[in-house]
Amino acid sequence: MSAGASGAPADRSDGARDPLPDEARRALTAWRAAGDRIVFTNGVFDLLHRGHAEYLARARALGERLLVGVNSDASVRRLKGPARPIVIAEDRAALLEALACVDLAVIFDDDTPARLIEAVRPDILVKGGDWAVAQIAGRELVESYGGRVLSIPLREGCGTSALIQRIREGRSALEG
Repeated sequence: MSAGASGAPADRSDGARDPLPDEARRALTAWRAAGDRIVFTNGVFDLLHRGHAEYLARARALGERLLVGVNSDASVRRLKGPARPIVIAEDRAALLEALACVDLAVIFDDDTPARLIEAVRPDILVKGGDWAVAQIAGRELVESYGGRVLSIPLREGCGTSALIQRIREGRSALEG
């Protein structure tokens, strides 16, 4: 169920775009009614690799549901430069949702996931270990209603930028 790919967010009464598509809002309502703890993380996830899979599995293990915010193509370009993304947002969201540990992927267009986090109101907010807890977007909001904010260690040597560099240089995985 790729909310980012299947449904556009609705307009709010104040004229701003609601960052949550209707499909995602319905899923969150059902999960909360069932008493599920909702974990939220976000990122670009441009070339899905082992580090991503392990990180997402650890995030999911913290609760019953994992919602992943996926940076839109425009957001990635603003954050990473004109050569990115490599894979379009709808495909990145679909690949994430193909993982058993991911329940829902929602594409967001902002440079930070703060508005999406406000709409989701996760029980647990997670980022990779390259983020100090104090720097995680949405931390103050989540902590204000009793939620937890965690930084999960990442697998050493597994990063998208390094993978892209190795591909550009024509080196195989066996060359390091």
